[in-house]
Amino acid sequence: MLPIERRQQLLKRLKEEGALSIAEISRRLQVSEMTVYRDIKPLLEERVIIKTSGGISLAPISKTSVNTCNYCLKELNSRHPVQIITNDLNVEQLCCPHCGLLRYKDIEKDVSQIICRDFLQNSTISAKMAYYLMDTDFNLNCCQPQVLTFESLKQAEQFQKGFGGVVMRFEEAIDEIQKRMNGAAGCSCEK
Repeated sequence: MLPIERRQQLLKRLKEEGALSIAEISRRLQVSEMTVYRDIKPLLEERVIIKTSGGISLAPISKTSVNTCNYCLKELNSRHPVQIITNDLNVEQLCCPHCGLLRYKDIEKDVSQIICRDFLQNSTISAKMAYYLMDTDFNLNCCQPQVLTFESLKQAEQFQKGFGGVVMRFEEAIDEIQKRMNGAAGCSCEK
């Protein structure tokens, strides 16, 4: 197999599996680890892939455009963005809590911090400590199911009284969005 064919196979497997160790790539492609390092060198230089503690993974989409959501690729113009900071200090910008929670679940082991904005106060808060409100009658014309974030349970419940919805914590919100997306890869919103 030619190096270009191995790189194509490698990229296909990274898209399917997220990350691979050098040893696993070597085993699957039946080549030495040194050959794997030579094969991935151009991909690293072009920033198509990145090194991780366990091997390699695809580079975050944000390397290509700083004005688009890393998950759904919508233009970033939302007033309720989410940022994910990875262990290797890459910052991913996401248009809304919906995309932020789905992306977090995809790369959970690589996440150092996830932050969002309180919907009412517009202050930066830890997404893991936030309260999430889903199914409100308040439409922001962003990704569906729409998710609003609040630092305070009291404010989330007050907003809920006026606009409906269900209040959840971080893990519950992730589970609910994944369930509603029916396991589909990617975001169902329109770009």
